[in-house]
Amino acid sequence: MDIITRKRTHPVSIGNYADKKIIIGGNAPIVIQSMTNTDSADLNSSVTQIIELANAGSELVRLTVNNEAAAANIPKIVEQLEKQNCYVPLIGDFHYNGHRLLEDFPEMAQALAKYRINPGNVGFGDKQDKQFAQIIECAIKHDKPVRIGVNWGSLDQALLARLMDENAQTKNPLSADKMQRKALVVSALESAAAAEKIGLSADKIILSCKVSEVQSLISVYRNLSAQCNYALHLGLTEAGIGSKGIVASTAALSVLLQSGIGDTIRISLTPLPNASRTEEVIVAQEILQVMGLRAFTPLVTACPGCGRTTSTVFQDLANKIQNWLREQMPLWRETYLGVEEMKVAVMGCIVNGPGESRNANIGISLPGTGESPAAPVFEDGVKTVTLRGEHIAEEFQARVEAYIQKRFAQKHLTPAPNNPNNA
Repeated sequence: MDIITRKRTHPVSIGNYADKKIIIGGNAPIVIQSMTNTDSADLNSSVTQIIELANAGSELVRLTVNNEAAAANIPKIVEQLEKQNCYVPLIGDFHYNGHRLLEDFPEMAQALAKYRINPGNVGFGDKQDKQFAQIIECAIKHDKPVRIGVNWGSLDQALLARLMDENAQTKNPLSADKMQRKALVVSALESAAAAEKIGLSADKIILSCKVSEVQSLISVYRNLSAQCNYALHLGLTEAGIGSKGIVASTAALSVLLQSGIGDTIRISLTPLPNASRTEEVIVAQEILQVMGLRAFTPLVTACPGCGRTTSTVFQDLANKIQNWLREQMPLWRETYLGVEEMKVAVMGCIVNGPGESRNANIGISLPGTGESPAAPVFEDGVKTVTLRGEHIAEEFQARVEAYIQKRFAQKHLTPAPNNPNNA
């Protein structure tokens, strides 16, 4: 695969702890972030979900800060996270009243690692510029970076009207759809310029222009990237539920990432009722990993099945192994160098099974339907053992553990948690 060269952007440092900083942009790895869906005024549920997201691999976690109760609770959330040895940087998501909350709750303003504001709703009419300036001045005072996040669902209507009027006077006016895309980019760039004029440096600014259509997102970010060197946050807003959200996000972000555009990403999936919020983190990791941009956990190569694999043995085994690998990774990553890049194969029959297993670091080839229950295991291309009986899964896991201990050198230093530079 050709090496993907990312566009150089201003590196932005995020975090409240000197040895636990997250770098977005520059030469740093692409950073994964997520967002809670708990009430930020609910201490226990927010802390629990943040830890769950951080343990899944989210390197930044965003929270809604929409009222005084939520603002007052942010320092308590940070305190509780520290007590549980979780130092993931928290982002405050502000809409409409952010200027007031940041000024009225200075402990909250300091406890957050980054602010996220939307220029479409920081204020309206004569108040817009003043309230935008208040937020930027607070960020400067507390030395915090800011994501200026434009969203086409809440685009600055005054700016859009201005651009539409200008467009109508041109000889060949653009379509309304193209003008809306242009307005997103103009809003982000004009807001960034205004922030710099107030005194916020370029290495404290991250931009995003989120839409919910794949082709529009690609077009907008190509345009935005061509016009600036700010760090860029990618995400398809309101991506959707289940496979639709996953497919749409993957399609849009993969095109942009392949073009070297993007420094941090979020997959905005709508979870099923009572489902874990961590799915969006796992999808983000897998997008980056299958594209060769980062490695998080060994991924399992498994065949889709056919008439030769009418039993569910290999399906159950593939699923069990993949889940087990993900569960073990927090410990393995702290112990073994490079283990996240290991390739594992769980194949279902003799057609492609032995070949795929040989190409993996460690692989198993199950016999398929009607064959004797014998499953050869290959390590670095060499058959090492044939497993038989009812405990093939457990025996294969033991083989994987032994292979890791033999193949990957142990670390002598424990890296800082949630630091993408250790990934």
